[in-house]
Amino acid sequence: MRAAPASQAANSLFTGVYVSNQPAAAPAKLDGAVLKIAGVVVLGAIMSILDVTVVSVALPTFQTEFGASYAEVAWTMTGYTLALATVIPLSGWAADRFGTKRLYMAALLLFTLGSGLCATADSISQLVAFRVLQGLGGGMLMPLGMTIMTRAAGPERIGRLMAVLGIPMLLGPIGGPILGGWLIDVASWQWIFLINLPIGAVALIYAQVVLPKDNAEPSESFDFIGMLMLSPGLALFLYGVSSLPEEGTITATKVWLPMLVGGLLVIGFVLYSFKPRHPLLDLRLLRNRNLTVATITLAVFTVAFMGAGLLFPSYFLQIRGESTLDAGLLMAPQGIGAMVTMPIAGILADKVPIGRTVPFALLLIAAGFFAFTQVGTDTSYLLLCGSLFVMGLGMGGTMMPIMTSALRTLTNHEVARGSTLLNILQQIAGSIGSAIFSVILTNQLNQSPVVPGVTNPVSGEPVSESGLAIAAQQDPAVAQQFPDPTLLERGLQFAADSFATTFMVGFVLTLLTLIPAFFLPRKKETSNLAAEQGAATPVILH
Repeated sequence: MRAAPASQAANSLFTGVYVSNQPAAAPAKLDGAVLKIAGVVVLGAIMSILDVTVVSVALPTFQTEFGASYAEVAWTMTGYTLALATVIPLSGWAADRFGTKRLYMAALLLFTLGSGLCATADSISQLVAFRVLQGLGGGMLMPLGMTIMTRAAGPERIGRLMAVLGIPMLLGPIGGPILGGWLIDVASWQWIFLINLPIGAVALIYAQVVLPKDNAEPSESFDFIGMLMLSPGLALFLYGVSSLPEEGTITATKVWLPMLVGGLLVIGFVLYSFKPRHPLLDLRLLRNRNLTVATITLAVFTVAFMGAGLLFPSYFLQIRGESTLDAGLLMAPQGIGAMVTMPIAGILADKVPIGRTVPFALLLIAAGFFAFTQVGTDTSYLLLCGSLFVMGLGMGGTMMPIMTSALRTLTNHEVARGSTLLNILQQIAGSIGSAIFSVILTNQLNQSPVVPGVTNPVSGEPVSESGLAIAAQQDPAVAQQFPDPTLLERGLQFAADSFATTFMVGFVLTLLTLIPAFFLPRKKETSNLAAEQGAATPVILH
């Protein structure tokens, strides 16, 4: 790429002077200027990540408000995910072409405008369309934020600064259901989108003031051929994967056909990407051993934890009959555990090779996970909340240190492409994990015996004992129609066993994550962030 020398790029992100050929150690602590930049990125990340989990809580409300089926309202999630998959590959090139500040502010504006439009939707089709617009902005926030923070921190402090970015990534799934449930209860569904407007306005002003000015530089040519293969390929593949829980089988045309076409397009891109000098997604970066190992570890972990982790609130809602707000509160110990270890993990990531710390964090996650493989209809909340806390402790020491290791050994001009690669693979792994665990749980529940003479009033299909028991947990009126308590007890126990079996798959996959984790760096890594040809180190003046 024909970008500014790394020394100039790094210098543009610090308030200081440019010193040629005089290496200087970066401050050990995060100074105010860097923390201000981190604040901008965290605001954007909070909006993007919270939005996904907040909307997931509102799906039943959308069904009622718009008179739509679950499959139709699920497109408010699927459309957002497909938009993310389409735009993330473009963020690396666009960051180099337009500058990270301009692009980040444009993404914030697009996401905020999309949020406002979502609140005005008066049909499910409008809401899905506005969610796609929202996703086009949201898809660029995380990879751009990682790029901005990696460059701002410098090689010696990247671990601590990435730990700051990790807070919204880990707390989003916990805070989202609580916030969404509360807003829907006290106001209306529109407020889950309207709340983004003031946050977006503050983030835009904050970004304008704090982020350093972009330097206009000649840009490499855009890889149109790569875009025509990768973006539609990812969107089609994830569409097929997202349709799997609804269809229940991979043999459904709606599942296998888009997955096949999308997979072929992605494979075509992989084969093609090594030919152009500047591909849309630079897979040559995977020649970096640290990046490859970190990427594999993160992908396996994301499939395991993000897939099964989405079912924890469902257990509290469907088996224990808790409200949306209470289910969110019961998940809070996980976030508290992550908050405890994340700052420590950030400091350790700057001083200790992550190959010596991440495996222990994964063992903590597995230990907490094991309790959920034994869940029943009345498992102690003290045990479950304690297990979630232990899992949170492990999460705080896993995700961001792995990302730190992946980006630390890249050069400045590779960081934008590296963060794009990480985000794409994480998005794919998360979608696959969610689909896999949804299908496993659905198939387990479908094995429950059918209640004779009872059919679903909407679909006309027979109702299983487990389905009836779950419905009774969420609506006491259903239970009153079936006076035989053993029927509901038997169905609820079957449903609890189905959750336990699904969680066991997640537990096993978490243990399998230890295999690539053992190949993570066990010696001090040599950073290239400020070590490109003739690169000088920015010296910070206070």
